[in-house]
Amino acid sequence: MATTADIRNGMCIDIDGQYYVIIEFLHVKPGKGAAFVRTKMRSVTTGRILERTFNAGIKLDEVRIERRDYQYLYKDDMGYNFMNNETFEQVSLPANQIEGVAFLKEGDVIEVQVHAETETILTAELPQNVILQITYTEPGLKGDTATNTLKPATVETGAEVRVPLFINEGEKIKINTRDGSYVERVK
Repeated sequence: MATTADIRNGMCIDIDGQYYVIIEFLHVKPGKGAAFVRTKMRSVTTGRILERTFNAGIKLDEVRIERRDYQYLYKDDMGYNFMNNETFEQVSLPANQIEGVAFLKEGDVIEVQVHAETETILTAELPQNVILQITYTEPGLKGDTATNTLKPATVETGAEVRVPLFINEGEKIKINTRDGSYVERVK
């Protein structure tokens, strides 16, 4: 059992049989009245974001989770197939359980959160940044760097990202998997 004082980002809690991961929280102590904790949580099963306020001192059911590395193998009609790097066990996950799935390519190692007692997979997420090669983009014109203009580009996974005008086809770029934004060009 945990209390509202123990709330932290990434903590997984059980509310009425549903698992939620805390995305952000704020302890509020108003001048008048009791303190409370305002949270933003993501449902593990549906991926929906939920905002909820807890009174200070309330007990919460914390779910013990473990983080394990899994390697992406292939995609089929059952979902995305991964292999546990320690036990070599293979599992299939639906797309809604994988954060940043549009930037996933074969051989990538992702971090999977597993419920420690029941061994069920809760969520999977790619690293913060990935490096991908551009397969298609319109050619950039020389001297078009005065403004911060972006153009669409398709990367090797089929995802479309917005890149600066000076980026050309065949180049490798670093992409933020959380919001799909361009970070930098990689040599």
